[in-house]
Amino acid sequence: MDWLGEHWRVLLLLFAYGGVLLVNGRVGRARSANVTEYYVGGRNFGGLALGISFYATYASTNSFIGNSGKSWAYGLPWLLNLAFMLLFCAVSWWWVAPRLRAATEGLGALTLPEWFGRRFGDDRVRRAAAVIVVFASLLYMTAVFKGVGNLLGVFLDLPYGAVIVLVLLVVVFYTAAGGFHSVVRTDVLQGLLLAVGSVVLFTGVTRAAGGVGAILEVPSTPGAEHLFDLNAAMPFPVLLGILFAGSVKLMVEPRQLSRFFALRDEGAARTGLAVAVLGVLLVLGLLLPIGLYARLILPAEQITDTDLIVPTLLAMNLFPAWVAAMLVLAMVAAAMSSLDSVLLVAASTLDRDVLGLRDGAGDAGAVQRTRWLVIGLCALTAVLAWRPPGGIVELTIWSGSLYASCFLPVLLGGLFTGRGDGLTAFAAMLVGLVVLLSWPFTPGDAVLHEVFPALTASALTFFVLGLRRRAPIGSVRAPGDGASAA
Repeated sequence: MDWLGEHWRVLLLLFAYGGVLLVNGRVGRARSANVTEYYVGGRNFGGLALGISFYATYASTNSFIGNSGKSWAYGLPWLLNLAFMLLFCAVSWWWVAPRLRAATEGLGALTLPEWFGRRFGDDRVRRAAAVIVVFASLLYMTAVFKGVGNLLGVFLDLPYGAVIVLVLLVVVFYTAAGGFHSVVRTDVLQGLLLAVGSVVLFTGVTRAAGGVGAILEVPSTPGAEHLFDLNAAMPFPVLLGILFAGSVKLMVEPRQLSRFFALRDEGAARTGLAVAVLGVLLVLGLLLPIGLYARLILPAEQITDTDLIVPTLLAMNLFPAWVAAMLVLAMVAAAMSSLDSVLLVAASTLDRDVLGLRDGAGDAGAVQRTRWLVIGLCALTAVLAWRPPGGIVELTIWSGSLYASCFLPVLLGGLFTGRGDGLTAFAAMLVGLVVLLSWPFTPGDAVLHEVFPALTASALTFFVLGLRRRAPIGSVRAPGDGASAA
């Protein structure tokens, strides 16, 4: 009874929130009669909903628990992350979104690997991209599970494993039931919670630290003398690679790009651009410095894992009880907004592009299979999260590096040039992967993050082969004309 008396507020909010998710699942199920509706919402969503969904999907527990705590160790240079995020968010919506929306509809593609395969006329490209998507999705979801497990475990004094099972049951239901419709409807609510939560968290932590300007006192605290140096935690080029890999996902990660598949028109893309950029600016701009302010609140010897900084702050009674409960709800919403999107993308990719059992937008059997795959993938991720292979930021950065190295040259080359066939795309993906995996075993790893040489090698491969190998006839469609531009 003492436990219930202490935590009834957050439990009440979580139950109410869970009820909304269940309603969204039922509504989404009623609207998901075919594969196009289930995977991409019938390509008929407006920019406001998709813009909120875009930043809510990106700002997961990786942001609230991982990125916000990392400035404790990485110092002031970590705040450059915001500039990278805003840049790639704007470029993604302004440059990629309209073109990808038209290109995927023109070739009848519902997943990114499917579009790769049809654009380059090679099923090997489709299947290779699909395997990368599923593998990277498992890594990312493992990080999200770890974040929400740490949060609720510390705040509610619950076993880590019990939290993972609880989250699994909730997110599986509404994602599997309603597909893209449920995911976006839920993300709109979650995005609003994230915005409010980031403001409240920043305000409470800075007040406890002595005010916003108190950040200037961090270098005078024990063990933090170096945190305002350019090479605070590592050589600056290595840090730039980490920032690039973590933010370029806004431009290349399938869960983010899937929002562009669902855009109604170019006007919706312009609205989505404004909403997404403002959302990233507000939420991430307030979360990234939390770890630095925590240096003025928590004793250095208490922190052995930066992923525990925010849960520890919430457990310190810095906030009134109802405010703390709302913050926990916002962070759970952050986890849900990423888990549902990654789950749907991974499951649809696994069914459509790896198993390839059927094709056709009206296939109700494919919808049912994808629902079962959502359940299976979520359960597998929960098992992996029991003993995660790394920290939240490390896992998400590596998945971002994988997408950038393998997909970015292929995506941009496929959208904006009439060059490149199946061999070109497959070779670029393979070279990027090999360099990414091998670079940590070279002397250059100490001074340069692996994403830069891997991406460079992949881009050069696509460019050199693409000079001699044009796109297959009929595989390149310009936005709005529906005709071949090959």
